[in-house]
Amino acid sequence: MDYEIFELGDVTLQSGVTLPNAFLAYKTYGKLNKKKDNVIIYPTAFGDQHVQNEWLIGKGMALDPQKYFIIVPNLLGNGLSSSPSNTPPPFDRANFPQVTIYDNVKLQYRLVTEKFGIQKIALVVGWSMGGIQSFQWGASYPDMVERIAPFCGGAKTWPQTYVVLDGMKAALMAAVGFDSSKINKLTSAEMRAVGRVYAGWGLSQAFYREELYREMGYDSLEGFVAGVWEDSFMNMDPHNVLAMLWTGQFADIGADPAYNGDFDEALKSIKALACIMPGSTDLFCTADENKYEAMLIPNAVFNPIESIWGHFAGRGINKVDNKFIDDNLKRLLALSINE
Repeated sequence: MDYEIFELGDVTLQSGVTLPNAFLAYKTYGKLNKKKDNVIIYPTAFGDQHVQNEWLIGKGMALDPQKYFIIVPNLLGNGLSSSPSNTPPPFDRANFPQVTIYDNVKLQYRLVTEKFGIQKIALVVGWSMGGIQSFQWGASYPDMVERIAPFCGGAKTWPQTYVVLDGMKAALMAAVGFDSSKINKLTSAEMRAVGRVYAGWGLSQAFYREELYREMGYDSLEGFVAGVWEDSFMNMDPHNVLAMLWTGQFADIGADPAYNGDFDEALKSIKALACIMPGSTDLFCTADENKYEAMLIPNAVFNPIESIWGHFAGRGINKVDNKFIDDNLKRLLALSINE
C-alpha cells in the first residue's frame, strides 16, 4: 500500500445522510516545513487514484517535493477512499450515499487541519473533477487558499457536461434494463460500453482525424478505443463509477451552504490568485464556460491550453501540454497575493 488512511469517523454528508466509519486515502510527497506554509493540495479526478497525478510531481517541476509538501487526497468513490466497493452494508454498492464535491473538500479540510495542523495552503491544483475541487477549496476556504489552478475542469457541471455524464450512466444502466433494483448485479464487464461512450468526448475531433493515437503506440482507431477506453473503464468498479458520476453531475461550488445556490457569488468570493487553464478543444469542460467563471473571480487569469488533445490536454500524456501546465504553475507560485 503506497498511501495512507485518515479515519474520519461517522460523517454527516451534505445530503443529511451519515456515512459511518468514513475515511480518506491520501499520499504525500515532500516534507512540511516549520511554518507549514509550503502546502499544495492536488485532488484526484473522476476514476483516477493518486498514482495518476504523479506525472505533474517531480524535481525541477512546479510541484517539486524538494520544495513543497504535496498532499494528494483520493476522491470519495474512487475505490481507495470510502467507496461503494469498500464500504460494508448497509452502505455498500448501490446503497452508497450521494457524495458532493463540497463533501469531498470539507473532509479534505479535516485531513489538512486535523492531521497536519495546516492553516495556509499555497496552491490547490487539479484536472477535471480535481479542477472542480480546486474551485471549491477557493470558495469554501477563501482566507486559507492563496492560489488555485484548475485545468480542464469547471466550477460547476454545466448542462451539456451533465448530459455527457448522463450518457455514460445510461450506457451502464442499459445493462440492467434501467432497473435500479438490479444495480447490484452490475459487473466490471458492463463498463466496456461506458468506455466507448467516453471515447468520443475525451479527445477532440482533430485528435482522431490526425490519428494522434499512433503516437501512443496504436496502429488503428479500433485498437486505440479498445486498448485505452474499454480497458481503462473495465478496470473500474461499476458501483464506484455510478457514485462518482453522481458527484460529477451535481457539482456546483454555489451549492456550498455559504452561498445558498448563488454560483456567481461563490466565484466572486474566491480570493485566491487563480490560473484557469481549459483545453482549447475540450468538448465537455469547455473554454467558454471557464472564461465566464474567470471573469467573476477577482484575481483570475484565463489561459487556455492550445491543444487538440481535448479534455486529455490535462491528462499528462502530451509533453507540450504538460510543459504548458507546469510553466503556468511555476509562474503562479512565483506570484504574491499582493502583486
